[in-house]
Amino acid sequence: MPDRETAAEYGITRVDAPAVRSHGWLVRLQRNGRGYSRFFADNRYGDQSTALQAAREYRDRLLSELPTPCRRIQAERITIRNSSGVVGVCRVVREDSNGARYEFWQATWSPAPGRRKTAKFSIKRYGDDGAFELARAAREEALKKLER
Repeated sequence: MPDRETAAEYGITRVDAPAVRSHGWLVRLQRNGRGYSRFFADNRYGDQSTALQAAREYRDRLLSELPTPCRRIQAERITIRNSSGVVGVCRVVREDSNGARYEFWQATWSPAPGRRKTAKFSIKRYGDDGAFELARAAREEALKKLER
């Protein structure tokens, strides 16, 4: 599977909105929290393929000027939404259609771009603190294996 950044259409999306007579290619990239976007209308460039070529050239110029994204650093930042204090570990409460309630701590990590793995630990079985520690340890062990 090719790297997303080397794929021919990385960062480029086709937009066809006949209701507002808007047809073209949208380039969108983000680096260090800042977004870059530009629309390449088919009618401005003469046709769809010429607009796509212009979008690719703009995207390629941006990629050469902007820093390479560091996904690992971004993924390992604690955000305001984090309530566990540990990146990739969260407390989950699920309720089935029959009313049964399940509570667990879940560890999440990405073994490869576009893939996600999880490990869940029951609060009923391990207790709140025990399930949290198992989830934290599972994530830590999974990340160590990825570094090897």
